[in-house]
Amino acid sequence: MLSLIKKMIDYMVEDVCCVKERDPAARGNIEILLLYPGLRAIWYYRVAHYLHNKRCFFLARALSQHAAKITGIEIHPGAKIGRRFFIDHGHGVVIGETTEIGDDVTIYQGVTLGGTGKEKGKRHPTIGNGVMIGSGAKVLGPFKVGDNSNIASGAVVLEEIPPNSTAVGVPARVVVRDGKRIDNLDQINVPDPVKNEIDKLKEQIEKLEKEVKKSKKEKKK
Repeated sequence: MLSLIKKMIDYMVEDVCCVKERDPAARGNIEILLLYPGLRAIWYYRVAHYLHNKRCFFLARALSQHAAKITGIEIHPGAKIGRRFFIDHGHGVVIGETTEIGDDVTIYQGVTLGGTGKEKGKRHPTIGNGVMIGSGAKVLGPFKVGDNSNIASGAVVLEEIPPNSTAVGVPARVVVRDGKRIDNLDQINVPDPVKNEIDKLKEQIEKLEKEVKKSKKEKKK
């Protein structure tokens, strides 16, 4: 029990330090300890995860739901999360049961690490070490996001992302890998799938109109 308490204290110290390193708005340890919901959410999770591993499933889930109510962040106690995990702002974050997260990961508000509803068993993503996931991004499915990769805000990731990559868009595609740009897309000029479909419909309508006009001319002849 003493070793568990020591381990938890070590984790808490690391968590506070990583907030100070990654959030320029953090003014001091007291502010971080008392006013950062992402920090409280991860501490609740660590206790709930311990209970989950001891097969105290109801207590673990009850604690995680309590944490969700007071922080706006829902982490399933079955998820596996590494050290120095930082949830910045955090409201609306959802992390599914079979999610695995490495060390030194940062995610922002509105992120979902979920499934597609089609899988059984391992159905949530595996996030590598040093990954950053921007606000509103959705990572859906049992694949891996490689170490040191960045997922842009609003991206919807549906397949594996290689290490050292940047992925943007809906669905997400890799635009930078190992420091080299492989696509002209950027986080501002993200493709709009709805607009793309509307443009296709417009093209089809224009073709139909031309065919109708051509048909009318042929009838007059």
